[in-house]
Amino acid sequence: MKWTTLALYGLVLGLLLAALQYFQYRLLIMEHAEHWYIGIIALLFMVVGVWAGGKIARKKRQEPEEMARQAGPASLPKARVLEGLGITPREYEVLELIAQGLSNQEIADRLFVSLNTVKTHTSNVFGKLDAQRRTQAIQKAKALGLLE
Repeated sequence: MKWTTLALYGLVLGLLLAALQYFQYRLLIMEHAEHWYIGIIALLFMVVGVWAGGKIARKKRQEPEEMARQAGPASLPKARVLEGLGITPREYEVLELIAQGLSNQEIADRLFVSLNTVKTHTSNVFGKLDAQRRTQAIQKAKALGLLE
């Protein structure tokens, strides 16, 4: 056989395979078109929802360093900074007592709460200030103008 004959057979078989794939695709799309459209719409709504949720969450809670950089500690009222960080009044009390150098047990005694409650509030404050230790939390709170 000549190479031209082989090439012609190969081309015909390739075209036949492409035609079969095309018709199989058309059959799949036509039989299940509703499912495809529902899936595409669901995927679109999921992507938009994740994007919008990220935007809303980012606006609601800014990083402490970013807030301090934007306005400086003196120009932001303390209540607005606390609200921006999501720190509750009780957590702020715990932060002030931490800044005074009190231990968890001393804070619990002064606020008439359990030791575990103080630990929970302390952990929440550390998370909201993005701090790992008491000294780091106090330093960031002072930079934001929350503590003198």
